[in-house]
Formats: sequence, C-alpha cells, structure tokens
Amino acid sequence: MDPYLERLQRAIKSATQSLDSDALNRPNGDKWSAAQILEHLYLSYDGSARGFERCLNENRPLARTPTLRERIAAVAVTGLGYFPSGRKSPERANPRGMAAEDVVGALEAALLEMDGLITRCELRFGRSTRILDHPALGPLTAKQWRKFHWVHGHHHVKQIARVRS
Repeated sequence: MDPYLERLQRAIKSATQSLDSDALNRPNGDKWSAAQILEHLYLSYDGSARGFERCLNENRPLARTPTLRERIAAVAVTGLGYFPSGRKSPERANPRGMAAEDVVGALEAALLEMDGLITRCELRFGRSTRILDHPALGPLTAKQWRKFHWVHGHHHVKQIARVRS
C-alpha cells in the first residue's frame, strides 16, 4: 500500500478503535457525526475508485487540462498539505445513512481498492500523467490523488477526534 494511504488507514483506525456504535452515531450539533464523517470518506474513496476504473476500462486518462486556479489549489492541497475548512462536500460524497457498524469495514475495503486502482493507472499511464479530474482541484496525477486523500482524510480524522472529546 502507498505510504500516504497506509498512514491514512492507521490514522482512521486509531481515531475509531474505541468508538462503539453509539459513539459513532452521537449527534454533533449541526455537524456530521463520526459515522457520517466515515461514510463521507468511504463515498469519496468509492467515487475515486470508480473514476480510476473508468480510466482503466477506457485505456486512457480522463483528465483535462487544469486551469490556473486548479493548479494553485492542487499545489496548496497536494504540495503543501493545506486543506481549507468550511468547504461544502460534493453532493455525491454526502452521507446517506450507512449503518455505523458497516461503515468502518466498508471504508477500509474501499481504501484498499482505490489504492490498487491508482497504482494500476500509474503503471499504465505514467507517473507524471494527470489521470482523473477532482471536483475542486481539477486534474491530478496518481501521486497527487494519494496525497489529496491523505490530506482530506487527516482533516476528517481531526474532526472525529473532536467529536470523541
């Protein structure tokens, strides 16, 4: 597994290991519960995996040319590790009510699947090739996708830690 995604996997396990179903589902005011955060992460990994799978099935990268704004945003997130707070999640990654008992296992499986698909795309299309478009950051390379998921996931792991407190 890629080191960024392996670190992410460990961080998620550490943040959730002592949480039972009640703790995962505990309301957090007008913010997502820990279970909803985990489902959001699951949906983002699953969505990314489906995109990489499409690239492999079509035997070509599906990325377009990035705009200047996207290049700057990609450098901020995947280069500097900065994740802006307060940004709305894309609708397709919003939690839908997945059972807390199911989400942790599904998330881990989706992370492993996504890692494998990113690696296959990287091997097929090259390390420096922009493979797929991110909704906010635009076209990213395999390395950038991995770093994005680490930075994004770490942002949410910190939120789970706050929910636990």
